[in-house]
Amino acid sequence: LQTVRALLNNNSTVTVLRAGLHAVFSEQSLDVTKNLFQDKVRNPKKRQKNTEFKCLKNLISLLTSSTDIRDLLSCFSSDLQTFVIKPSRSKEAFKKQASDFMLKWNLLLSTVGKILTINRTDGFG
Repeated sequence: LQTVRALLNNNSTVTVLRAGLHAVFSEQSLDVTKNLFQDKVRNPKKRQKNTEFKCLKNLISLLTSSTDIRDLLSCFSSDLQTFVIKPSRSKEAFKKQASDFMLKWNLLLSTVGKILTINRTDGFG
């Protein structure tokens, strides 16, 4: 947590990180991952599968106005409440939705991390 705070307190690091994250989305670098999430599906039940992208985009958007770790965690907590917890109708539905979210969230962050590491090395040192 200390490392994250140190990075977020450095404006130039945050600017480079934000630029890299925006580039990942604008360059269509996540096409393979987006297909796994069925990003352009119209069915409301299946649309929930792009929840992970919504959460990531909300965090990236918040980086423009705040780099306070508490604000970022609050945003993520609010998104989880909205997209995962509230829509669950039962304990079993919650378990399934939460585990599905965590699996896809980890996949998304791993993919973004790999893309940033390979294509955006300026942000890493």
